[in-house]
Amino acid sequence: MRAMVFEKPGHPLRLRDLPRPTPGPGQILIRVEACGVCRTDLHIVDGELTDPKLPLVPGHEVVGRIAALGPGVDGLREGQRVGVPWLGHACGCCPYCEMERENLCDEPLFTGYTFDGGYAEYCLAHTDFTFPLPEHADPVALAPLLCAGLIGYRCLSMAGNAQVLGLYGFGAAAHILCQIAVHQGRRVLAFTRDGDITAQDFALRQGAVWAGGASEAAPELLDAALIFAPVGALVPTALKAVRKGGRVICGGIHMSDIPGFPYADLWEEREIRSVANLTRRDGEEFFPLAEAAQVQTTTVRYPLDQANAALDDLRSGRLSGAAVLVP
Repeated sequence: MRAMVFEKPGHPLRLRDLPRPTPGPGQILIRVEACGVCRTDLHIVDGELTDPKLPLVPGHEVVGRIAALGPGVDGLREGQRVGVPWLGHACGCCPYCEMERENLCDEPLFTGYTFDGGYAEYCLAHTDFTFPLPEHADPVALAPLLCAGLIGYRCLSMAGNAQVLGLYGFGAAAHILCQIAVHQGRRVLAFTRDGDITAQDFALRQGAVWAGGASEAAPELLDAALIFAPVGALVPTALKAVRKGGRVICGGIHMSDIPGFPYADLWEEREIRSVANLTRRDGEEFFPLAEAAQVQTTTVRYPLDQANAALDDLRSGRLSGAAVLVP
């Protein structure tokens, strides 16, 4: 099978021919139809997330058809369409797993990081974090839901019943989350890079009631601010924008250092929280909600062998929406 392989930080991925893997107990083999290109992949190849498996096939927004079942797998069938997210396996026995907080598992496996992912024609997946997907939908449109959608939804869950949301960084996650929030009757304000008129127009088309640069003052106080851009300096900025008792939620797996800020900006019961990974319950709740909200993902398709170009476009901010590789 063909796969794009990461061998060393700072070096481009290489197209290689690899043996097709064989599923073990509790695993399935997936013929990949599409795999989203996530900012987490960028953090891996740029060396910002350390200690990946090497060599590595990246990719954790995997949509495909089951090509083979491993021993002991029940409830799935060959040919069925499934999706595979970032958290690919949890131990099931640590204190966090026992509390159904498997996103904090002590011995997790991560798709496209600690085991091979979906930048390939085939990949393995563990069935405990494999989600059935609509059989007749466009697999390219589904791919961003597997991370951008799921992590965005977990951020939204942490925002509670916040009615006025500020989304900082309007890319793959925010454009999905904006549609869901509007479906729920919330007001969304979008904050982009200063001067990025293209991203601001994109946000307004997704249902935001206002869009502007991150340094601009919001036209109203926010109940919660959700930060998807990996920029630590946005945390103090967002704290100034939320009302008393408001929350600032950091949705990325990696962020630059947060600069110091006056305690007065945090006072009055404002909160800063981070989001880590996902739980099975997130998937069980999110996919029906995305269908009910009729979420339309905005995607740019790339052939598998153009994975480096997709990563470059994401790195430079040239994308509106999400990049997706198609084997």
